[in-house]
Amino acid sequence: MAWLLAIGQPLLFILIAPLLTGWIKFVKCRLQNRKAPSLLQPYRDLRKLWVKEAILPETASWIFSAAPVIVFAAMLLAAAIVPLVAVNLPTARIADVFVMVGFFALARTFLVLAGMDIGTAFGGMGASREMTISSMAEPAMLMVVFTLAMSAQTTNLSLAMQYVLDSGLVLRPSFVFALAALMLVAIAETGRIPVDNPATHLELTMIHEAMILEYSGRSLALMEWASQIKLMLYGVLIANMFFPWHIASVFSLEALGEGLLAIVLKLAALSVLLAFSETLLAKMRIFRVQEFLSFAYLLSVLGMLSHIILEVYYG
Repeated sequence: MAWLLAIGQPLLFILIAPLLTGWIKFVKCRLQNRKAPSLLQPYRDLRKLWVKEAILPETASWIFSAAPVIVFAAMLLAAAIVPLVAVNLPTARIADVFVMVGFFALARTFLVLAGMDIGTAFGGMGASREMTISSMAEPAMLMVVFTLAMSAQTTNLSLAMQYVLDSGLVLRPSFVFALAALMLVAIAETGRIPVDNPATHLELTMIHEAMILEYSGRSLALMEWASQIKLMLYGVLIANMFFPWHIASVFSLEALGEGLLAIVLKLAALSVLLAFSETLLAKMRIFRVQEFLSFAYLLSVLGMLSHIILEVYYG
């Protein structure tokens, strides 16, 4: 049962990620008084792209062709180590935060290389912006990781979630700051408003879309699918790391069903919050992203300092 869950967890990410994207679009349309598309529209878009032929630019090398597969595989491997419905799976031994960040870095590296490989202005612009944002987002992400590691005394995702689950409902100022910082980092890393707008192709505002502008067919489907999985990964991290209640600790059908229902409700609530914020906020200028991520870093530092102060004060 444990190994079946470990194998089935990435499949759940693959199946649910497009639905999560469709739910966010549905909520945004409702909030903006627009007619909402079907929740299954992302699946239809992926199917439409999958049956189309992939056209390669004449100047593309093997990096451009291999990047979609590598990016998708990296997100799939990251999904295999992030606890979704249960903890203490056989993959828990390698479910380390730094391993997950490494998979993210691998995907970003090939995404950026693919954007620059064909030599177009848009690809280079998007790659430059992506690396600039990641250079500011990763320090904030690492500070969040250090804060969680100091609290749970481990960088293992499964053990950290089990620690929070066993501790019960405890108000930790360090976790509040870390949660706020991780949310801001997630917005930047997944290319959501106000950092980026995944629904536009305006030349002066594109970041992620600029790097995949030359892709088509199955290659574009893999890139879009990997982006959806990454969005779900950050949502699961936020939901299960800071609110791990009802995640399965035993491998019974009742516990697993409760864990699946719980994560679906958590992701739905986080999606509503994301759609609400994107409806209220406008995309910021690219030069303001530095202030946005600097604030995320400040929150993460405050989270670590508050943990240290409380540890020293209470001994």
